[in-house]
Amino acid sequence: MDNPIGIISMQFARPFTGAELHYFDHAARLGFDFVELLVPEPEDNLPPAEVRRAAADAGVSLVLAARVNPQRSIASEDPAARQGGLDYLERCVEVAEAMGVTLVGGPLYGEPMVFAGRPPVPRGDDDIAARAARTIEGLAQVAPVARAAGVTFGLEPLNRFETDVVSTTRQAIEVVDAVGDAGLGVMLDTFHMNMEERSIPDAIRAAGDRLVHFQANENHRGHPGTGHIDWTSVMRALHHAGYGGPISLEPFRRDDDRVGLPIAHWRAPHEDESAKLRAGLGVVRSALALAEVDQ
Repeated sequence: MDNPIGIISMQFARPFTGAELHYFDHAARLGFDFVELLVPEPEDNLPPAEVRRAAADAGVSLVLAARVNPQRSIASEDPAARQGGLDYLERCVEVAEAMGVTLVGGPLYGEPMVFAGRPPVPRGDDDIAARAARTIEGLAQVAPVARAAGVTFGLEPLNRFETDVVSTTRQAIEVVDAVGDAGLGVMLDTFHMNMEERSIPDAIRAAGDRLVHFQANENHRGHPGTGHIDWTSVMRALHHAGYGGPISLEPFRRDDDRVGLPIAHWRAPHEDESAKLRAGLGVVRSALALAEVDQ
């Protein structure tokens, strides 16, 4: 199993602009194979051709993560927001093509909640069903566009505090199977899975060959090996599922436990985290190696 392992670029800088492209070299020196970037906004000063060239020069590949919001949500009851969601996902494909990227992951349906500072909204059964139907309809429109461009969308379940659309692996499988297009697969993140799945390894095996992207994150969003995720079991499940795709590390630092300080929000690093990132990479690589030899 040959899994490239990468890191989310915002661990180095946020926002990530053209001035931060030198971090690609740093990621490569730490031992990472790829960098996962948020799909750039026009104001980010990230010309796709320049990004592609910088990644190639550093010897790393790229993965993209979609930035959805209420104004670009294919699940929304607002026609303008739904169209905004479709237009945005199609733009993600265009950016991916220009950067030479084959994978765009994230909560493609839109409207992340608490992490983005928005409270959950109570919804009735009919409303929930309608949002699910709109999500499937929207993804069925953009998945063929992605496939034709050689790009795959990865649909990521978020925990119950972040979305009311897709929160579990089973739900992601249901949506992906309903769309039924090779341009859409399942993306999983162990941080969210830790809250929502009875068994993370069982959920990984259930996703099987639908799995196109995987984020290896601790239960508390820290660096791998500093929480309670059983990485050997997780990597063994990936091995059994035949997964050979990318594995991202996305640790969010939490170095201030003062009462009243929101802990869900990303914070810029106050120290050089290279040693922690290298150690977390070692934890994942070691677990992968054990999974391969421990049949």
